[in-house]
Amino acid sequence: MKKILILSIFFFVSAVFCQKKQPKIGLVLSGGGAKGFAHIGVLKEIDKAGLQIDYIGGTSMGAIVGGLYAIGYSGEQIERIILETDFISLLRDRLPRSSETFFEKEFGEKTIITLPVKKGSIGLPKAVSKGQNVLNLLFELLASVEGVTDFSKLPTPFFCIATDVETGGEVVLDKGSLPLALRASGSFPTLLNPVTLNNKLLVDGGIANNFPVSIMKSKGMDIVIGVDVEGRLYEKEKLNSVISIMNQIVSYQMYHKTGKEKEKLDVYIHPSIFEFNVVDFDKKEEILQKGNVEGKKFEVVFKELASKQTHKKKRKKIKNLQKKYLISKIDLEGSNNYTRAFVLGKLNIREGDSISRKEITKRIYLLSATKNYDKIEYNLIKNKDHTYGLKFSVKESDDYANLKLGIHYDFLYRSGVLANFNQKKLLLNNDLFSIDMILGDNLRYNLNYFVDNGFYISYGITSRYNHFSANSKFNPIVSMFPNVNSINLKYTDITNQLFIQTTFNRKFALGLGLEHKYIKATTETIKTPNNQETTFDNSNYLNAYAYIKLDTYDKKYFATKGYFADLNFKWYLASSDYNSNFSSFAQAKGTLGFAKTFWDKFTFQLTNEAGFTLEPPQSNVFDFYLGGYNQNYINTFISFYGYDFAELSDNSFVKSELNFRYRFTDKHYASFIANYGRLDGNVFRDIDIFKDVKSGYAIGYSYNSFIGPIELKYSWSPDNKQQYWLFNLGFWF
Repeated sequence: MKKILILSIFFFVSAVFCQKKQPKIGLVLSGGGAKGFAHIGVLKEIDKAGLQIDYIGGTSMGAIVGGLYAIGYSGEQIERIILETDFISLLRDRLPRSSETFFEKEFGEKTIITLPVKKGSIGLPKAVSKGQNVLNLLFELLASVEGVTDFSKLPTPFFCIATDVETGGEVVLDKGSLPLALRASGSFPTLLNPVTLNNKLLVDGGIANNFPVSIMKSKGMDIVIGVDVEGRLYEKEKLNSVISIMNQIVSYQMYHKTGKEKEKLDVYIHPSIFEFNVVDFDKKEEILQKGNVEGKKFEVVFKELASKQTHKKKRKKIKNLQKKYLISKIDLEGSNNYTRAFVLGKLNIREGDSISRKEITKRIYLLSATKNYDKIEYNLIKNKDHTYGLKFSVKESDDYANLKLGIHYDFLYRSGVLANFNQKKLLLNNDLFSIDMILGDNLRYNLNYFVDNGFYISYGITSRYNHFSANSKFNPIVSMFPNVNSINLKYTDITNQLFIQTTFNRKFALGLGLEHKYIKATTETIKTPNNQETTFDNSNYLNAYAYIKLDTYDKKYFATKGYFADLNFKWYLASSDYNSNFSSFAQAKGTLGFAKTFWDKFTFQLTNEAGFTLEPPQSNVFDFYLGGYNQNYINTFISFYGYDFAELSDNSFVKSELNFRYRFTDKHYASFIANYGRLDGNVFRDIDIFKDVKSGYAIGYSYNSFIGPIELKYSWSPDNKQQYWLFNLGFWF
């Protein structure tokens, strides 16, 4: 039957070309999400046949593929773009961690769900993502036709279809910004936010007209080739979920209209893609192959059409995508609530820079990471002296507040549910207020208020309430009472800080501050003579502090590359002095680490830590305590595999942790960890830092789930012959 259809098309084409006039050929590409990759196989066959397309029209993914072809990309080039693009990250607006603000690196990355808050009410997001990454990619790919606002003036005339959300009617896009037009046509509902264009709120064109053959005919085309990647209505047996039923209802009108449009085609091509759905972006190789197979079936037809074209325009070839542009002027439009210094500070672009479009995209990532914008556009305007003006146009988000949720469980803090509230523009345009309320076995909170001044010095305040109870060996006390193996330690910390900070390239942060700290440490295991709980400390402290931080890890959890440093110095100036023995002292603590991956799956991560105390205080509360495995320890508590929580302690320590991690399938890891440490009154007193070294080991399995790391580890130490099972669930907070 297929052969008969192709022969019929062949004879029709031959009859048409008996005319002396060279007919005009239009190409229509339907929408279909990921299934639209099958269009590319047909384009490759059109290229091989040397067939000239005189007009292209498309909807959704058909618009994006057709738009690229219209400006000069070949089928092979478009296929390469598809294969090299990570569509999952693209459609979810994922940003490389290097683009995240230092604030987000330090205090973010610990929640599962984000919900907008407006006028005190919690709402739902418009879609999975704002689509900024899609727009960034389109600006890169369509650079060669920047400034062309009439799509009929493109190398191949072009139009695409979007849907007006307000009326449900089709909107033909054939003028304006080509990247925005393609972004609007492909705004699949719930996946990408709608686009405001020409005072209309637009979504995916497939809703109104998924196969615009009639419009192509109205352009004066004599022969119209249509490539249809739509699916088909489900049979009742497969209508077994709310999603499938809703898709079926939405598809009624679309498929009905497409059926009528098909009848107006001269060449109808329908790749066999029924087994795929619109979001099968992870199956792009299989879908591309389906397009290749179907395209080859029309090889004869395309060659016959091409042989009759006596007057052909030479197709423009797209190249030099890495061209550098010398920026002589930077303009900013639409920034009402954030200063120019803030915006340009985030973009990190200055007049005099020579920069490619791909580099501009990376700088836009930096601005997108602030989450202050719904849309960021730019134009490069060539000057007579061959320099360029760079004009940014931003649409600020009105989502100033949100609620984020996360969960966690470990053996120290036990169960916890995190409710994080973020509010921007609380007092100033550049500020951010954030509070974590942790509900569960140990009530805690973390409050941050930060004023981000871009190029200039930033400042903020933080407040923390943290407490826990632990059955611990707590070495200083156990050594004082030989008959006590462990105590039930109750520990409370309230810390308030005022600081100034400057950052460099989102990698380094330097800061100075003042800190008030209240610490209370008690136990009921050991009673006082009047039968009260023993109190180790119950004092307020005032100190000055400074820090240097570096974070280039590509991931917060399961890092595969990068470096990390956290060096801080505190000078304790005064105390309410519960034990009547306070004297001023200083304390320094630092962490240095790096990660490197070999053969794509094997990662080695080394973390070195050290701390020392100058003029050690009489109170043991500021000793360094090693033991346990938590990543959310505070103050001078340090993790150390092979020992129980806070089992080792002294005034100074050095520690090295070697983590060998193997990713055996996506998001699944096996690990072997070895850590070595030494504690002393002053471990740096002599050169022999290998004296009395403590050691511990762990093996385990980890799964990087959407709620955070799920880890089960077995830990032991040859020093004490002890073994521990360790478990944690979710992001650490």
